[in-house]
Amino acid sequence: MTNSIRDIAEESQCIFIIGSNTTENHPVIGTKIRRAKRQRGAKLIVADPRRIDIADYADLYIRHRPGTDIALLNGIMHVILREGWQDDEFIADRTEGFEAFKETVAKYTPEVASEITGVPAEKIELAARMMAENRPSSLIYAMGITQHTVGVANVMSCANLQMLLGNMGVPGGGVNPLRGQNNVQGACDLGGLPNVFPGYQRVTDPEAREKFERAWGVPLPAEMGLTVTEMLKAAEAGNVRCLYVIGENPMTSDPDLNHVRYSLQKTEFIVLQEIFFSETAQYADVIFPAAAFAEKEGTFTNTERRIQRVRKAVEPPGEAKSDSWIITQLAKRMLALGAAEPDPDARYADWEYASPQDVMEEINALSPIYAGVTYKRLEAGEVLQWPVLDKRHPGTPVLHVGKFSRGLGRFAAVDHVPPAERPDADFPLVLTTGRVIYHWHGGEMTHRARNLQAMYPEALVEINPRDARKAHIGDGELMKVASRRGEILAKAEVTDRVEPGLIFTTFHFAESAANFLTNPVLDPTAKIPEFKVCAVKVEKA
Repeated sequence: MTNSIRDIAEESQCIFIIGSNTTENHPVIGTKIRRAKRQRGAKLIVADPRRIDIADYADLYIRHRPGTDIALLNGIMHVILREGWQDDEFIADRTEGFEAFKETVAKYTPEVASEITGVPAEKIELAARMMAENRPSSLIYAMGITQHTVGVANVMSCANLQMLLGNMGVPGGGVNPLRGQNNVQGACDLGGLPNVFPGYQRVTDPEAREKFERAWGVPLPAEMGLTVTEMLKAAEAGNVRCLYVIGENPMTSDPDLNHVRYSLQKTEFIVLQEIFFSETAQYADVIFPAAAFAEKEGTFTNTERRIQRVRKAVEPPGEAKSDSWIITQLAKRMLALGAAEPDPDARYADWEYASPQDVMEEINALSPIYAGVTYKRLEAGEVLQWPVLDKRHPGTPVLHVGKFSRGLGRFAAVDHVPPAERPDADFPLVLTTGRVIYHWHGGEMTHRARNLQAMYPEALVEINPRDARKAHIGDGELMKVASRRGEILAKAEVTDRVEPGLIFTTFHFAESAANFLTNPVLDPTAKIPEFKVCAVKVEKA
């Protein structure tokens, strides 16, 4: 997030949510947004193909077709430019690429955008007016924006809109992605991506690579690594022979699960590090029992870039150990076997970490955005949001104040591109996927909570009454959903939350996971799968 949660709750005059089921997937933030609307009159716009709960609180609800986010955003920006509502001073002083962007957006009249998105032109006009008249406005998105073949372009469109209105670098504004999993922000910050070292220092940058080689005492590759989906394809081809899976369950959370199963079966050696015996554990050769979040020390970095101290509440049960302990022990044994010969003069090559605090000190030395994040400051109660450039730096609640990190903000001329798979005669419906408030991801923990399981005990498929009647499916009856990749059986929930032609289900339940159906085609830049749109057919089971 470029801005803070409190900042949005207290400063935003208009909150635009697109591609985020905020009240179910980020309920704390959802509560603050509802409070901002109710107590201080902030305007709320919600755009989502499915009528999610927070749409009931919106001043304007926009139901657009799945995979048409760019056309919708371009239509809104067309109106802003047509009416002269853009922030000309911000555009002139702080951005580049505006003319090419403006030329592209000129094509997306409200009528053209309406034809693509299915949204009435007057709603597109109203959204533009609401954002222009209520500044600063914040834009909030989640995986409903990113999990498309045009995920990167979708994000660029969101940034275009906020730069156009001058909503960047100000309290109450910003482009604010809500992260999908606990500490996913921290994992990305510290190198859990295939293209960067800790602190988003690119592996293709010779200076960054040289710095980490000196610190770690080993040569490092100059090529970017693979994403999870790419790893599984490589495993199928025999180009990846070993997988080390830590706290992840690809047999529920990856697209095209039949292919995932085949790839795992083809992998020569699989190590799993997990707190429970998951669906992926069935394919593991070695399982390391790991400690859960409440059983270890360390830090999390949340969706607003705030580093939070995590303290052990209970001891790990049985043989379970912290992830860092397991990885350290494994590394030491590999070094003893001669798997690598690090430079003995390297600063951090010996894997001798007495505590997570020692790891944080290494992070301070190698990652500029975490340079001033110390346990002493965290335990004193300081609220630190990166970048924290030194031990006296107060942190950065709002990014891009006065200047973008790249210098000038770049407008991107982005055109609408349809989803990779669209409905046809054989598969006439569109499936979109998501979560419900009672369960999380593959349900490794929530399925073991009796009350949560009682509230939502099995997979449901939301289907519009018209489509249900056409398929002779009644509410609560078992139905079959099939795509070109697989099929599932689940009970129908007949509801107008979804429009005719659209169905919705989750991936929480392994036996009926949506990811048996989803399309593994990737965004060419971010390599994220198109979870949110695929073509399916339904019938009564």
